[in-house]
Amino acid sequence: MALEEKREKQPPVTPMMIEEEAALRNGSRGLTPASWAEAAGPRPRTTERHIAVHKRLVLGFAVSILALLAVTMIAVLLSVRFEECGAAADGPPRASGNGSLSGGGQLPPAEGHPSGRPQEEARGGEAAVAGEEEEEVEEEWQRRRELPPWARARLPRHLRPLHYNLMLNAFMENFTFSGEVNVQLEVRNASRYIVLHAHRMHIEAVRVAEDKLAGGVRVARSFLYPQTQVFVVVLNRSLEVQRSYNLKIIYNAFIENELLGFFRSSYVLHGERR
Repeated sequence: MALEEKREKQPPVTPMMIEEEAALRNGSRGLTPASWAEAAGPRPRTTERHIAVHKRLVLGFAVSILALLAVTMIAVLLSVRFEECGAAADGPPRASGNGSLSGGGQLPPAEGHPSGRPQEEARGGEAAVAGEEEEEVEEEWQRRRELPPWARARLPRHLRPLHYNLMLNAFMENFTFSGEVNVQLEVRNASRYIVLHAHRMHIEAVRVAEDKLAGGVRVARSFLYPQTQVFVVVLNRSLEVQRSYNLKIIYNAFIENELLGFFRSSYVLHGERR
């Protein structure tokens, strides 16, 4: 009788209660079969989509960088071509028949030579004699199994420059200039040779002096050595150690149209070349 009363007190079983009980047994935490199907369904792969977007961004950035480099190279080539065309239009400076500079920058002939054809012949003879003497000196150094000071890659260390005094006169009519340099030298080791850098210059005069009282040191000869771009002064006697000497060089040259020495440059402003 008691059992029958308890059964009568229990609520009736509904279909909803059956579904909830089945859900609890399946471990779905009270979700209905429909909700469980939705929760367990396939999800979109967002990681692969993000990787694809990143690859596109990197590819676009690389293409933009390559385009910028190409535009820069084209601009540089066009500017170089423009400079070459401008230089060709201006025309390079010309030298006169006697080897001196033509136009407003032409300097007077060297001392002891008249102007014109005789000066050209004299210079030609001096160059030939200097070339023969240079070959003889080089042969002497070869017999010693040593390189001469002007054929070495670096300047000799027997002299040390203490002070430079440089004067320049530029002639813009034909892009030439004349110069004079005075170098105070200190002798570390005795030597008859003075070697310094020079290139594409016409040397007019060279003088070496110790002081006003002692007078000058006679220069036997001088020559340019293009292989190492140096100028060599050969003296009649060796310079004394721990003495100070003054080297004076008078020269002229072209104002080059390239990045070399004393060079010229140009630019365009409002369509006008300056």
